[in-house]
Amino acid sequence: MSSTSYKSLFLLIDCNNFYVSCERLFRPDLIGKPVVVLSNNDGCIVSRSPEAKALGIPMGAPEFQVRPLLKKYDIEVFSSNYELYGDISHRVMQAVSSIVDGLEQYSIDECFVRLAPAHIPNAFEIAKSIRLRVQKWTGITVSIGIAQTKTLAKLANHIAKKNTSGIFFLNGTEAQHDNLFKKIPVSEVWGIGRHTLPKLERFAIHTVYDLKKADDTWVKSRLTITGLRTVMELRGIPCIDEDNAPVPRRTLVSSRSFGSKIFDIESLQQAVSSFASRAAEKLRHEKLLAGGIAVHIRTSRQHTPFVNETVQQTFLYPTNNTETFIKAAISAVKVMYKSETPYAKAGIMLFDLVSETNVQGALLTLGTQVEDKKRIALMKSLDKINAVHGRHTIHYAAEGLGEQDWHMKQKNRSPRLTTDWTELATAQCKK
Repeated sequence: MSSTSYKSLFLLIDCNNFYVSCERLFRPDLIGKPVVVLSNNDGCIVSRSPEAKALGIPMGAPEFQVRPLLKKYDIEVFSSNYELYGDISHRVMQAVSSIVDGLEQYSIDECFVRLAPAHIPNAFEIAKSIRLRVQKWTGITVSIGIAQTKTLAKLANHIAKKNTSGIFFLNGTEAQHDNLFKKIPVSEVWGIGRHTLPKLERFAIHTVYDLKKADDTWVKSRLTITGLRTVMELRGIPCIDEDNAPVPRRTLVSSRSFGSKIFDIESLQQAVSSFASRAAEKLRHEKLLAGGIAVHIRTSRQHTPFVNETVQQTFLYPTNNTETFIKAAISAVKVMYKSETPYAKAGIMLFDLVSETNVQGALLTLGTQVEDKKRIALMKSLDKINAVHGRHTIHYAAEGLGEQDWHMKQKNRSPRLTTDWTELATAQCKK
């Protein structure tokens, strides 16, 4: 089928082994060698180089369980360096946006692009240009799937990763597509999670082809309208797009296990203040406001007695002001804190989220409009400075200064070479 006959066409651009690729950018000596990157607090493996995969290092495995293998094969191990990864991700997206409009970032290492009708006939050439430019500008290799729906583009990207070209255009006949789908496990379909998979397998739905041919009534009753949209997308009918995208998020969570157990209330308050500040920044980036905040603190599950407490506070009117969130978080900790308790994790959840442009007015806000404008201007300045000079350049004192016991374990973190002046790479000229 000619690409000119498509009414819509999507590209799914995915960075290959993204975290590992970021680490190799500044360590070319690691190219061709096995490398893994660990999750928060150096817990589990979240990224593997092809060489590590070939050695049988499983994705998601706790580091301590595979430590003997890591040592046996002399595998390079890195702690997650989120500031570096976030900055490289931003550069990748800029490279893509320099060629096409309509970029929709899906995750730190993935984005969708819906091609304009005039560009559809040149889809493959555009994909080649994107891949070359991202490689040239950032050093990151991407795979690109091209298809007439987002779900199919994700499947095409799955196939592209196995192609030497790194690009796969799902533009054959329906019979050709079905032959491909019969060989791909249903678990590779976008939106089919580990909880859904057993349900499908009980009804003999094992491949992408099986799901595509499933009865609509059965799909809707078992997988809801969301599952039916996925099936329609597999049939080439765009259902997941700007006009009928999934419902916007209603909550935003910022939570983390501590690097070490903490016993004092001051450290707990610093931790939840930091999480509240980070969540507020994300909220403003997404142009959302929160109607309330929930704060939780807990011990490890192995501790006796297990302590797990939550306190909620609803705001008089929706906000995304960092100071408001921090004050509420500190007050919540005061209510929940128990002395001599080894706290292992804390977090905050912002709930009842609404768009900045869709807020219902209230009489209570009339008398505070001048102060609210000052707070909004302050938050904009805060975000702008941190965006230019690096995250946490300016922050609230309540978040603590310097390294703290509750900070993540990052024993093997590489330097933040692109975002921290104190960790810039040093170039040497040797004769």
